[in-house]
Amino acid sequence: MNAQELVSSSSRTARTAATDANHFILTFENNRFASELFGQFDQNLKLLEERLQIHARARGNSVSISGELLATNQARRALDFLYARLQSGGTVETSDVEGAIRMAVAADDQLTLPTLERKAKLTMAQISTRKKTIVARTPTQDAYMRALERSELVFGVGPAGTGKTYLAVAHAAQLLERGVVDRIVLSRPAVEAGERLGFLPGDMKEKVDPYLRPLYDALYDMMPGDKVERAITAGVIEIAPLAFMRGRTLSNAVVILDEAQNTTTMQMKMFLTRLGENGRMIVTGDPSQVDLPRGVKSGLVEALQILHDIEGVSVTRFKDVDVVRHPMVARIVRAYEAQTAVPDESEHIGR
Repeated sequence: MNAQELVSSSSRTARTAATDANHFILTFENNRFASELFGQFDQNLKLLEERLQIHARARGNSVSISGELLATNQARRALDFLYARLQSGGTVETSDVEGAIRMAVAADDQLTLPTLERKAKLTMAQISTRKKTIVARTPTQDAYMRALERSELVFGVGPAGTGKTYLAVAHAAQLLERGVVDRIVLSRPAVEAGERLGFLPGDMKEKVDPYLRPLYDALYDMMPGDKVERAITAGVIEIAPLAFMRGRTLSNAVVILDEAQNTTTMQMKMFLTRLGENGRMIVTGDPSQVDLPRGVKSGLVEALQILHDIEGVSVTRFKDVDVVRHPMVARIVRAYEAQTAVPDESEHIGR
């Protein structure tokens, strides 16, 4: 444990009380790390209080935590994990605190038998490159990142803001740095909000760049800008519309197809059959945001139905609770889902 825990005798009595209350004090050895852990004006502790319905009061490098037994233990595990992150050279932002809380709660939610011991420490999947380390912020992100490590073909489906594309690109950058693959191929179908490439100004690169910008942004987050530019120039990183994939065999590569809900059946089949030796494929999309012409079936929806029991294929389904952008985004997603009553395509998987 990274912090010394002090529990008063009255607290021990409270543990067995009918209210199931708990109180303890955590003391962290490094004053600077403790200050960063608690946040400016103790904002991180306030977030713990709000999310877990506990009381947390800082004094120097110690924090007194009280509340329901389950919630206080979740707070302890979250703080322990974040302190260890600081010790290893990382930083603690508000989003990191949110993620640690989600994972601590999820660890308890997964315990269905009263005899099982509660986890002493949080373990979250990570993606690391020379420039950045990403830690899972939700249980679904954790499952997705682990699926990326073990499976040759991974589908990440769900609403915007859940990190599907960002984590896919981060994983690809990690494999490239490790030398597991020789190149990265990033692609999107050029169908967005009813517009078509032919009506856009400029040459082909200028036409497709706006569609592929989210992929560029994720790359620059994970790798130094000059290395990204050199890799693109050398063809080590290729960013192209889906139509450019036809007739190719992509070996020793990580191939990512983003916005896959906008592929047709034939386009999806064409893309999936590009997989070559020592290749990995990651397909991301949101079945509720299809921009194809009316009556045209989404290739992503069909692929999820056809490939669910194929060896080497993994499907991770994100929900609105996995949105890691501004909290308003999750509320917006839920509001739209309630209004349109869009069926969850992933429910068909395995039937």
